[in-house]
Amino acid sequence: MALAKRTIRAQNSESMKVVYTPAHESHAHSHEFEGGRLIAAKDVPDRVSQVLDAIKVRAIGEIVAPQHFGNVPILRVHTADFVHVLEQAWIRWAVKYGFEAREAIPSAWPARGMHPEVLEDIEATLGYYCFDTATPIVAGTWAAARAAADSALTAAQWVMRGDRAAIALCRPPGHHAASDTYGGYCFLNNAAIAAQCFVDQGRRVAMLDVDFHHGNGTQAIFYANPDVLTVSIHGDPRQFYPHFSGFASETGSGRGAGFNLNIVLPVGTAWGAYALALEEALDRIRAFSPDALVVPLGVDTYLDDPAGGFRLQGADYQRMGHLIGKLGLPTVLTLEGGYRLDAVGPAVGDFLTGFENA
Repeated sequence: MALAKRTIRAQNSESMKVVYTPAHESHAHSHEFEGGRLIAAKDVPDRVSQVLDAIKVRAIGEIVAPQHFGNVPILRVHTADFVHVLEQAWIRWAVKYGFEAREAIPSAWPARGMHPEVLEDIEATLGYYCFDTATPIVAGTWAAARAAADSALTAAQWVMRGDRAAIALCRPPGHHAASDTYGGYCFLNNAAIAAQCFVDQGRRVAMLDVDFHHGNGTQAIFYANPDVLTVSIHGDPRQFYPHFSGFASETGSGRGAGFNLNIVLPVGTAWGAYALALEEALDRIRAFSPDALVVPLGVDTYLDDPAGGFRLQGADYQRMGHLIGKLGLPTVLTLEGGYRLDAVGPAVGDFLTGFENA
């Protein structure tokens, strides 16, 4: 993204840009494994449809299509080998198992003491790069993932040009994807790709992840980078996905030591306790004094979300959006989780209403 290096100021008073493409619909798998059972997929295309409808009803912003940026900005975050695997995964799976095969899910992973050097077979390849059983690849997955990354990049470009904020309706989501691993419904880390654009222009970026689950991929990508403060408010990984990342003791490494903050909350957290955690996060962001903010916006914190464990409700999201908006920072938002279909649209709509009125 060749934009002149300059100070970014949120100066455009026009409505928020909402970056959307129907390309996400091409990633539509039917099942995933959970609790020892094959269950219906939670990350369904209707999630984004509900959000888009809520945005239209509330007339929150101007809906724009994503631009196409190619793989160069993606390769600033993800390894070339990993991107190549995602590009080729479905066709390799179909060649092995037949083109009538529906979903590519690995069946083995390289545990401690094993030797993942030879990745000629697609089963071995997917087992090496994937870390769960909930993230199938189908024929349209790569096209949807690329479009989601382009959506995040387009939102970042609008903000770099002076807009106060832009939201990318990304699907698949992204915050669980690291530089060379995928999982948690995520293939490319849309929020990290957007943040890297600011970093490449010499800017300091704060990332505030409000999804119910820890953004393990985002943390891993920026863990040693002092130009990116990563803050995540999430459910306790001792009980919830991704289980092996997101503990308070993880604070960064090397030059990035002290630039990672995990705020861990127990199951059943409602707005009172969540608001205190959010204020702690916002205080840390203010102290960091970033040039821009990236918010991986997950609303699976909603009461009775099938993938969550918090108890936030409608007006809570307006309060959350208002408090984050009061930072006054140029802001990119990327859609992450939210799987209660009757709530995902209103929750995002409430957040954006609160943000815009800050």
